[in-house]
Amino acid sequence: MNAHRQIHTEENVYTCTICEKSFSSKSKLSLHKNIHTGRYKCTECGKCFGSSYDLARHRGSHSGEKLFEYSVCSKRFAQAETLDSHSRIHSGEKPYKCHTCDKAFSKSGDLSRHMRVHTGEKPYKCHLCDMAFSESAKLNRHMRVHTGEKPYKCHMCDKAFSESAKLNKHMRVHTGDKPYKCSLCNKCFSDSSSLQRHKRHVHSNSRPYHCPYCGKLFKTNSGLKRHVRIHNGAKPYSCRHCSDCFAKCEQLTAHLLKSHSEGS
Repeated sequence: MNAHRQIHTEENVYTCTICEKSFSSKSKLSLHKNIHTGRYKCTECGKCFGSSYDLARHRGSHSGEKLFEYSVCSKRFAQAETLDSHSRIHSGEKPYKCHTCDKAFSKSGDLSRHMRVHTGEKPYKCHLCDMAFSESAKLNRHMRVHTGEKPYKCHMCDKAFSESAKLNKHMRVHTGDKPYKCSLCNKCFSDSSSLQRHKRHVHSNSRPYHCPYCGKLFKTNSGLKRHVRIHNGAKPYSCRHCSDCFAKCEQLTAHLLKSHSEGS
């Protein structure tokens, strides 16, 4: 009865001594510890699981066998649970509701990840630095900072990237695709950050970047950085011909034209 009550109270009193993640029962903690010990480890990719059942389900992703078909769109899946989750995309059903805010989700895993927004929990810790993450996928991406791994390769040039999102963004250099359209002037951009900068710079008077020295406000971070050099005296642009340094790129360009006859 006490163990059952914890399902409703959401008390997580059993804590993993390795990653500090907490659970509502000893059995859930025991299953979780199997991930750290590598008891149920996939021989294909090295990923570890808490139970033989979870490992068996995962192996289906490597075999490529997809026995479960969704009749509405004919899409096939390796696992029945994945088929159920996919069906909610079509039905719009979101049975997993957050009790803190008004958000709802079609998958229990999505709700669990969302709850960390409220709790601030970051159970996935990097063993090489002090960074911690709310999701295992984010930790995996972070580990490439240490390993230098860049598994996402461009098939049109020799560039490679540590994240699929960065590769997708890079591919627009080759395709010329600009999917982000300004609703105010119809100008298009290849990435969302460029669109946001455009809106702030052209269509808004918002100046979110303030100088810590004098309080002056700027529309862009690059504009603030250039301004701060007035206060700290930084001169990051150095001449390759002599020892002169400059605070602005255009000052270096003018120096090269005047003193070293570059561009003539």
